[in-house]
Amino acid sequence: MIPIRSIAVSAVLLSKQNGQFKILLMKRVKGNFWSHISGHIEQNETAAQTAIREIEEETGIYISELYSADYLEQFYEPNMNVIEMVPVFMAYYLSEQPVILNDEHSEYGWFSLDEACLKAEFSGQRQLYAHIWGNFVRHQPSAHLKIKKQH
Repeated sequence: MIPIRSIAVSAVLLSKQNGQFKILLMKRVKGNFWSHISGHIEQNETAAQTAIREIEEETGIYISELYSADYLEQFYEPNMNVIEMVPVFMAYYLSEQPVILNDEHSEYGWFSLDEACLKAEFSGQRQLYAHIWGNFVRHQPSAHLKIKKQH
């Protein structure tokens, strides 16, 4: 039997730059690969609260709106022999806040969908970025996906 666990969330930030949408990717120090935001859920946190906290911790960005991406990252973690289920969130980066990386990342960039897919280490990332693009760039997201402010 392979246990299934869900102990983390991830988040994708989109920004419109020079009239074109871009995805924020950061190069992780641990593993030396490009990725979006992710982190473990802390005690007494909801998944959405974790996403907001991780966005702030990893980028220094305070978001005003958060959406459920209506997507689960799923992958097998061989070192733990578990299947990870990671709910994904999405936020539009609309302000002029600078990106301030924490020590988990060495660099960052804003990338088109094609560029992000080329940088992605894992096929699951490429599938996620295509999903985000199709549902948050090409189409207006459903109001049902917007996360209500949590206290």
